[in-house]
Amino acid sequence: MNSFFSESAISAVDLFCGVGGLTHGLIKGGVDVSAGVDVDDSCEYPYEANNGARFIKADVAEMSSEDIVKLFEPGKVRLLAGCAPCQPFSTYSRKGRNKRYEEQWPLVKKFGSMVREIQPELVTMENVPQLVDHQVFNDFLDCLGGYCVWWNVIECERFGVPQTRKRLVLIASRLSAAGLELKPTHNNPVSVRSVIGKLESLAAGQASGADPLHVASKLSSINLERIRASKPGGTWRDWPKELQAQCHKKATGATYPSVYGRMEWNKPAPTMTTQCFGYGNGRFGHPDQDRAISLREAAMLQTFPKKYKFAKREQEIVFSRLGRLIGNAVPVRLGQVIAQALVRHVEESKNNSNIKLPLNLNKDAIT
Repeated sequence: MNSFFSESAISAVDLFCGVGGLTHGLIKGGVDVSAGVDVDDSCEYPYEANNGARFIKADVAEMSSEDIVKLFEPGKVRLLAGCAPCQPFSTYSRKGRNKRYEEQWPLVKKFGSMVREIQPELVTMENVPQLVDHQVFNDFLDCLGGYCVWWNVIECERFGVPQTRKRLVLIASRLSAAGLELKPTHNNPVSVRSVIGKLESLAAGQASGADPLHVASKLSSINLERIRASKPGGTWRDWPKELQAQCHKKATGATYPSVYGRMEWNKPAPTMTTQCFGYGNGRFGHPDQDRAISLREAAMLQTFPKKYKFAKREQEIVFSRLGRLIGNAVPVRLGQVIAQALVRHVEESKNNSNIKLPLNLNKDAIT
């Protein structure tokens, strides 16, 4: 057994694993993850360096169910997990998306076909909330015949993720209906201050000598003036008129008040995106330092541990690449909550003497 793992009754394979946000959370929550699969080879180092699980560079769309089956640890309850790429539904990419993006949904469909063919005892999927409004989600549910299914669009801040982030979470089991649902763990949101408040101060364009990932992007002279005029929780409307951009003065610009904003210390952060390192891309300004949040701060707000390795020591820090990897990740804390629910579920199913495993229940057994 790899030293990264604790003894667990569950063996997981993480499809579309990225840098390992979901995998790391599953491990923290008591699930053994044997492998992660992703087409992006830039994910290999962070995935393996932090998780002790095998990274497989492959296009899930081209893999067979036999390729996946052999990755599970023998004799354990099998969990097939994943978050198929969700850019088709992103509110940041709406232009002409409807019919054009219909052709970009095969990865969700492929995940469903893998479930249908492998019939793992457990399944979990995390994705954007918009997925539930499309036929592709109903098609995925159709692949879960014989499973007990729970799904919901959750507010991540109620589960300890320090972001105002909504995500679709689905859990399915062939074992039983016992305790599949996720129950909120936090009555009060985790604040930005409690996560990044003690990190080393930086200026725009500066990097920490101790942590190369704690680096802030540069600001132009006018953006430096703008952030100095920005209030935590405020908008560009707080600026003097001479600092406002031409697009803000147009009628269409009035609908984007959250760009060029600062976070607030005592509230959760906004949703981390692939552009979270840029001051002008959302409310990603530091609460009181005149800069955008650093890559490390973004990763910590995604609930990655402070020492999570994203690049080799000698590797160049490229904001666009690492911002994409961090912003696309499943928050570690969300993966941990899912794992804890699944571990409890398996124990409850085993302890129920009235249950003969596996059950073959209708997917609507849980609503």
